Order: sequence, then C-alpha cells, then structure tokens
Amino acid sequence: MIGCCAAVRRITFGPWEIRGPAGHAPSFTCDLGSDLKAQSEAGFRKEDGSYLEIWNLVFMQYDRNSKGELTPLPKPCVDTGAGLERVVSVVNGFPGNYDTDSLRPIISRCESLSGCSYDGRSYAVRDLRSDVPYARDVAMRVIADHSRAIAFLIADGVHPSSDGRGYVLRRVLRRAVPSWSRVGAAGAVLAACHRRRCRYPWRCLPGASREREHISRVVTAEEEKFSETWNKASPCCSGKQNEFRPEEKFSGEVAFLLHDTYGFPLDLTEDALKQFGLVVDTAAFEKAMSAQRLRSREDRAARGISFTTQRAGGKTTEFIGYSELECDSTITASFTEDDSLSSPLKEGDHLALFTERTPFYAESGGQVSDSGEIHINGATLRVIDVQKVQSDYFQHSCVVAQGQLPRTLAGMSAHLAVDAARRASIRSNHSATHLVHMALRSVLGSHVHQAGSRVDDSMLRFDFTHFEPLSPAQKDEIEERVNQAIRDNFEVLTQVLPIEEARKTGAIALFGEKYGERVRVVQIGPQSVEFCGGTHVQRAGDIGFVLISEESGISAGVRRIECVSAKGALLATRTLRSELYAAASRLKSSPHTVVDRIEKLQASIGDLQRELDSARAKVASSAANELLTQASTTAKGRKVIAAQVERMGVDTLRTLVDNLRTRIGSGIVALVSVDDGSATLVAGATSDLNKQLHVGNIVKEAAAVSGGKGGGRPDFAQAGGLDPSRIPAALSKIRELVE
Repeated sequence: MIGCCAAVRRITFGPWEIRGPAGHAPSFTCDLGSDLKAQSEAGFRKEDGSYLEIWNLVFMQYDRNSKGELTPLPKPCVDTGAGLERVVSVVNGFPGNYDTDSLRPIISRCESLSGCSYDGRSYAVRDLRSDVPYARDVAMRVIADHSRAIAFLIADGVHPSSDGRGYVLRRVLRRAVPSWSRVGAAGAVLAACHRRRCRYPWRCLPGASREREHISRVVTAEEEKFSETWNKASPCCSGKQNEFRPEEKFSGEVAFLLHDTYGFPLDLTEDALKQFGLVVDTAAFEKAMSAQRLRSREDRAARGISFTTQRAGGKTTEFIGYSELECDSTITASFTEDDSLSSPLKEGDHLALFTERTPFYAESGGQVSDSGEIHINGATLRVIDVQKVQSDYFQHSCVVAQGQLPRTLAGMSAHLAVDAARRASIRSNHSATHLVHMALRSVLGSHVHQAGSRVDDSMLRFDFTHFEPLSPAQKDEIEERVNQAIRDNFEVLTQVLPIEEARKTGAIALFGEKYGERVRVVQIGPQSVEFCGGTHVQRAGDIGFVLISEESGISAGVRRIECVSAKGALLATRTLRSELYAAASRLKSSPHTVVDRIEKLQASIGDLQRELDSARAKVASSAANELLTQASTTAKGRKVIAAQVERMGVDTLRTLVDNLRTRIGSGIVALVSVDDGSATLVAGATSDLNKQLHVGNIVKEAAAVSGGKGGGRPDFAQAGGLDPSRIPAALSKIRELVE
C-alpha cells in the first residue's frame, strides 16, 4: 500500500503541543513501513524540544505490485493512528500509554500484589535478561494490557475454547501468565487486576462492569488451570536450557514435547526462552509435528476413517427423514473396501452407498446417525452409520446382513427403512437437550453457551460454558424447570427461515457453526428457541421426563451434564430403586432408613479404627524396643536396622521407621512387612547422613534385587512388589550399600 500523511495544524494541551505543517497536507508520498518521522512532523513537542507522535493520518491511495508499479485503489481510504490511550496520554500529560489513568490503576494493582515498584521512566527496548527492573515493567504492562482485553472479550460473550475467537481469548490469557515470574506475584493475577479495573464505569463497554463477578470467575478458572500446566512445563524448559550454549538452538523435540504433552504453543516456548537468550530449533519442531500428523493419518486409516470419506458422484441426496421413516430410492453410487474384486458381496461384507433420497439422518449437530435396513433385490443391508460428505451427499455405511449383491449397485432400486424405535429415543433425547440448555441459562445465567453435545438413543450429553460445579440445589432446579416444560406439553414448532429473519426471532445459534442462507429454527415453549437441524418430538410431553445422571468438568471453564429421558429415564429410576432395595437388604434396614443405618455404621467403623490404631501403636512401640537390640554398627560408626516385621500396614510401618530414626542417633532403618502375598519396604536415615548417602537410591537397588520397584528422597523412601521369598537378599543388599 502507498499513501500520504497529513496532520492537524496545531492543538495545545497544557505543556504539550500537537503541531503540523502549514498546508493541509504535505506534498510528498511515502511507504507505510518507512520511518514515522519521515512521514510527518506531526507529534507532541515537549518543553525540552523532543517529540512523541500520537496521530498519523495515512491516505491509502495506491497498490504497489512486486515490480514497483502503482495502481490506484478502487476504494481509497484513510487510516488513523489516534488511539484512545494516545489521546488520554495527552489529556493526562504523560509520555506513554501505560502511565494514563486507563491503565495505571491496573499496574498499581500489580505493584501491591507483587511488592515490586513500577519504574516506567523509559520505554526504550533494553535487555530483559540483565535489566530486572525493566523486565518487571514490561511484565506489568503485559498484565495491564491483557487483563483489559480479556475483560472486554468476556463481556462481549467470548469464552475460552479450543477454536474460533474463544481460542484467541485463551491465547491472550496464556501469553500473560509467564509474566508472573518476572512480577513475582502468585495466584490469579489477571483476575485480581480485572476486579480492580471493573471499578471504572467504562461507557464504551458497560458489560464489563455489569458482569464483573462472572468475568472474574472465568478468568480465575482459566488462569489457575493454565498455571498448573505452566508450573509443570517450566521446569522442563528451564532444566533443558542449561544443556545449550547461547549460540546453539533449543531442542525442537523438547519444544514439541511441551506442545504435545502440556499444550504449550511454540510461541509461548519461544517467549519463555528469551530470558535465557535461546531460540527454538523450529526445523526440528516442524519435523516432529509432521511425524505426528503422519501417525494421525495412519491411525485414521487403520480405523477405517478414510473409507467413510469416499466421495460420491452424481446427484446430491434429498433428506426426507423429518416426516418419513421409509422410502424407495435409486442408488447413485456405491463403494467397497476393495473395488478391484469381481466376486459378489456376501453376508458380513462392508460397503458404502449413496441414494437420491433417504430417511436416514446423517450424524451432525451432536446427534448420532440413524440405523436401520436397506433392502435391494431380496438382499438386506444393515445400516450402521450415516455421514454427510461435502454436506450434500449422505453416505450410508452398511454390512450385508442377508443375501448376495453385485459389487456395483449404482442405478439399482432400494427400499430404505429407519429403525423407528431407536429414532424415537434419539428424538426424545435431542428435544430434552434443548430444554436442558434453556434451564441451564435460566438457573446459571446468560453466560452459559453450548460447547458441544452428543445425543443418541440411550442418553444426552451437553457441554456448556460455566466455571464451577453445580450445587445439588442447582441440579434440582434445572431438573424441575426441564420437567415443568415437559408437563406443560409445549408444541415443538419448526420453521425454515432466511438466516437474517431467523436471527430476529432471538434463536440461539452456535458460534463457529456454518449456516446456509436458510436455517431451521426449533422452538419448544416461549424460552427455548434455537437453530437446529436435528430430529425432534412433536410435543414436549412426548419426552416423558428427564433425570440428570452426572455433572462434571471437562476443561477449564467448560462443564458437562449428562441426562436420560423417556424410556432411559424410566430404566435409570428402576435401576436406582433396585440398588436402594439391595443396599437396604444388606444393611438389614428399610429403604427409608438406609441413610441413618449408614451413619451409624460409619460411627462404629470410626470407633473400631481408633481402637485398631491404638493397638498398632502399641505393637509398633513394642517392636521398636526389640528392633533396637538388633541394630548393628558399620566400620564408620553408622547404625543399621534392616529387618522383617510382623504384618503391618504402610502407615504403621512408616511410623515405626520414624520412631526408630529418632532413637538410633546416626544411621539408617529399613523394615519390610508382608501383606496379602506382597512385601512393602520402608527405609529412613537420620538427617546427619543426608550428604553421605541417598536412601532413595539404596531402596531402589534393594527392591530390584527382590523383584520390586521403589525410590524416594535422600532421607526417606519406599518400595513395593517385593517377592517375599527374596526379602533376606533385599535386606542384605541394604546393609552392603550402607557399608
């Protein structure tokens, strides 16, 4: 792009002056990438004569090709760099954006959280590795800028996710996390800074103030989740950096490990390595990434995924399954796993076929595909899966259930029949999903959005954006709202509308989902209106009733709720009742008194456990006195107790080792106990020997002698899986190693 630069004539703010040339525009053109001083004299002139440019108007006029030829743009435009903070810096009388009252309060919050002071006197680029105060300044600026961007994104309805704008939000947040190490603050720093920011009633985005608590919860959940990943991955990164000289590159294989195992994008690893003066070997990283892609393709091929993506020629498929469950149609194309064969298809053979019309629903929108049968010339195919290929072709994956067929079926007539009972269960669960979504938004808030779903004939699974587990009361209320809508028996209304008209109905659309010019809108009652192409019941009452079976977290900021409806809910209720009656029978109580009976048994178990612990303590004390008499002394004056004791639990064994360590003065204690055919070894050394021997290494070698595994700290270790018949060899090895 080529443009020319113009500036305002003169504006004065206190000690600052914005000045420009006498004419309305300079008489020269310039490249946008050239030095700003060469473009214009516009800028702030301070009392010392220096300038700080805050506004630069560039008139986009030409397109320059690779040969340097200029072509006028079809729509010339003006680009202006007068950002909000630049103007605020003039009003506040500060030389930089981060000193203004739009960002400085967040930096002040960073100072109070970290105990470090913000200098901010220089914006010049310096060495982050050697200039610690400057590094802290940069970190605080990153936190201030990112916390504001994060707050505005969430207030605008964006939530952290693995794709789309949600992924952008997640990356912005994760790029700020490494700044903590330079600031020295702990905990959810961005969330704390956001709470500070929300005290300011920003008119440009009032949602940031209205949803302050929600935004804080979102940020805290995502921040804490990633901080765990950062803490796990950072030692791997910092530990490996010492293996390289500054002129060398950081291992691309290790960078790939951080990406593949810990979810660290390459750019985050590169940022983390800057403080060590290292760069990543990107060629090796890309090689490892390519190898993973190849493994993934091979895995998909091994599972037959490549077979299900065959392309069909001819006509597209007309779906009539909303109103019909059976139809006659013509086969347009068919494929087998090996089309080079000439033998006919027989029972058990697999194939895929495409038809002009079909009542079979193809898996999409979280709803699984239909199953059923296709009849061709007296032969029967069992339909096990239906997928959309290039959106408009329905591929029916089948297995020959009865009879024989030629390998090429194109042009033949077929009768397609959907499994009606299974379809009914799927419809029930899908309609129930809409009501669950409605209830979640009503109970938890409008921030709830669908983050994935799966609907089949046995249950429904719904993923949604939320940042804390549901309480029992919330689950009860969600169930009640769903079942009240079912009892109200709302009619399920469907309309196919132009997408803009559909949006005006208030229907909920999935962000990132691709919609055509016309969309299907499904409404169940006054509160549930969504874009949806799935199959549904005719009235809400057809669902029967809904039970929540499970609720859990699946990732930072995303929860999962699983439910059953209709026949599935009835079966779940019967199962729970059967289990309750079985529990009551074993507890010798009635179903109504099971809880009281369990509480009494728990109290009794607690009393017995305390008595057992007391008895074990007495046994351990008695054993300690006897074991002290068995202590031997090495040539260096170290005492060694290595013995097998009577059957003891691990906790008792550890307590006994600790007891003996405090009583032998200087030495090591190693005890083995056999329980249920397997032996456990616990060993500990006195603190004065920490620099002379490593108990973890001793236990590891001794355990290996007897077929076990173990290890631990320099002063305390444990091993398990020892062969009881080889315990003497393990104890002898310990004595040998201590000597």
